[in-house]
Parts: sequence; C-alpha cells; structure tokens
Amino acid sequence: MVGEALSTAGLALAVVAVMIGGTYVAAVLDVLFTRLTMRVAVRPLAAAALPLRRAAQLALQRRTLTERPDAGTWALAPAVLAALAAVSLAVVPLTGTLIPVEADTGIVVFAAAMALVVVAVYLQGWSPNSPLSLVAAYRFVAEGLSYEIPFAVVLIGTALPARSLALVPIVTSQEHLWNVIRQPLGLPVYLITVLALSFWGPLALPEGQDVAGGTSLELSGVPRLLWRVAQLNVLVAVSAMGAAVFLGGWLGPWLPGGVWMALKTLFLLALLVASRQFFARVRTESFVVVAWTVLTPLALVDVFLAGIQAMVAAR
Repeated sequence: MVGEALSTAGLALAVVAVMIGGTYVAAVLDVLFTRLTMRVAVRPLAAAALPLRRAAQLALQRRTLTERPDAGTWALAPAVLAALAAVSLAVVPLTGTLIPVEADTGIVVFAAAMALVVVAVYLQGWSPNSPLSLVAAYRFVAEGLSYEIPFAVVLIGTALPARSLALVPIVTSQEHLWNVIRQPLGLPVYLITVLALSFWGPLALPEGQDVAGGTSLELSGVPRLLWRVAQLNVLVAVSAMGAAVFLGGWLGPWLPGGVWMALKTLFLLALLVASRQFFARVRTESFVVVAWTVLTPLALVDVFLAGIQAMVAAR
C-alpha cells in the first residue's frame, strides 16, 4: 500500500512538473516570438526572466472588483481550467514506462476533459456580472460545438490504426510510420481546433477586442495571473497529446524516449504559441462557418481514410 501511494505521488508530481515546466517554456516562447515580430533584439536571459517579472507584477497588482460578482465561481474558473489540463495531461504517456494514468480509453478521457473547457471559460465570463464578459462567454459556448466535432473526429482517426482507444497502443502503432504522414489531414485540423479550444492567438475569440477583452475584461492581479497560467496549461496538454498521437510520442532513434517526447511536444507548443504573432484574429462568424464547412468535412475524410487503411492492413 505504501509503495503504491508513493508511486502514485511520484506520477502526480511528474504531471505537475511537466505542467509547470511547459507553462514557463510557453511563456518564454511567447516573449521570443513577440520580439522577433517587433524586430527587437532577442536577449535569451532577458526573455527567460520576463515571464517571471510579469508574474510578479500581476501578483502585486491590486485586484479590481465588479458590482455583485459571483465570487465563488469566479475563483473556481481558473482552477477548473487547470484541473482539466492536468487530467488531460495525466493520460498522455510521457515515455514507454512513464505513464501517469494508463486508461483503456485514454483518448476518450482526453477529449472529454477538453470538451469541458467551455465550462471554465463560461464561468470566467459569467461570474464578474459584467455584460461584455458575459457576451464573450456565450460566444465561446456557440463556438464550442464548431471545433469540438472535428477535434474529436481526428482523434478517433489516430485510434483506428492501433485498434485501441488506449494511448500506448496508439503510440506503438506508429513505430514504422507516424500518423502525421499516413493521416496528413489530421494534424492540421487538430492544431486549428486546439487553438480554438485554448482560445489562443487567432482564435482567442472569447477575449476579442470587439468586446474589450471579453472574459478577461474584469481580470487583474492574481486572478489574471492564474487564468493565464491555466490557459498555458491547456496549450501544454494539447501539445503533448498531439506529439503522442500524431508524431510517434517517445519513438525515435538514438535519443532516449523522454527526450523525443519533449522535443516533439516543444515543436507543437512553439507552433501554437507562434500563431499569436503571425496570424490575425478571425471573426467568430467566420470561424464557425469554416469549422462546419471545411474543418468538419476534412476531419470526416481523415477518419474515413484512416479506417480504409486499417481495414487494408488487417487483411
């Protein structure tokens, strides 16, 4: 019993360490890409220190309060978002032996946790009792179904070659060919939908300037810091899952499996973070139309092709 408790605690600490480290790396990458696009000299040490300085400034900043907010749910929103990111990351195998939660339906657990992100964002927009933040919260609810369907479908496509919903078989099924190659539509659709899911960059729709910052309008001080950390937690979780199901996870020559997993996760994380600087924010109506008319059909084509490949391979 003691050994099992220690093992569980160790796995939980591994998830927390990945979340903390990944969040810090994402913040540093955001600083670097921002300075590159502004054509400002990039100093590695200054870039590494800036996220910590900003966090300290927010921690010391006085919090603004609105009239008659729902204080309980307002405090709960970032905790829910971070918890969903932690649950999602927990089912991702970090190496062939380091698997925090080895679930038979790991990919379903991940998709279900990410689907509930809309609840956290809605709580963040509803709780301050502010009209523009509430409008933004409803906007995200309307957007949710648009990205969740193609998001779930392309994840199912990665499970078909492995004939399993568990993540370890999905990774090992890519030993000879990664899913990003045999399912070329899957990763692009996945990256676009997770940008919407994590409300980041061009798809930061619930925080649009047309609603003065939307769900983040009334945030300042520690609450703003916690919300941003939780948002970056989600980016880390979806990057790790993308590395596992599309890029072969820990599989790779020469280097240890954990190093390969870290490099692949970092690659996807950098792509997602960079989108904030290199792509303009789109309108909600435009994204919803594109999601239903382009992303969903592409996701269906992807899963149909994956099914045909799986049937041919089974013969």
